Amino acid sequence: MGQKVNPYGFRLGVTTDWKSRWFSDKEYKDYLIEDWKIRDFIMRTLPTAAISRIEVERTRDKLRVDVRTARPGIVIGKRGQQAEELRKGLTRITGNVKVQLNIEEIKQPELDAALIAQGVADQLAGRIAFRRAMKRAVQNAQKAARRGSGSSARVVSVVPR
Repeated sequence: MGQKVNPYGFRLGVTTDWKSRWFSDKEYKDYLIEDWKIRDFIMRTLPTAAISRIEVERTRDKLRVDVRTARPGIVIGKRGQQAEELRKGLTRITGNVKVQLNIEEIKQPELDAALIAQGVADQLAGRIAFRRAMKRAVQNAQKAARRGSGSSARVVSVVPR
């Protein structure tokens, strides 16, 4: 049997960064479960916000959560109300640790792999033919890559014809 390497682990530290940035000997298990609960809470609270990535960084006394989304208006809400509710929920999960919530906008969501996959999954759940959904996703990504510039213009087509 061949030895397989997970592509994410293969790129980790070279072209991609860690999803969680912290170190702990004693509380490792607790922090790992807490990170999972944080990501699950945010994804369940904001299913329509087109969230691509959630990064968690810990220091001694505070927790920083970076949410990368294509729709920051949904995450922030009216007058920051949704963001404040998120912060309160995260504080409840982490046990009264000071939580800093950063919301980053993705400039070209057509080129983000996680958002493309979410879009195709939503279309399949909406009973759209899978070939049409895949072709549309690839066409949108290629069109955005032509408009884009530099390193963001790399798109690989893997759809069977």
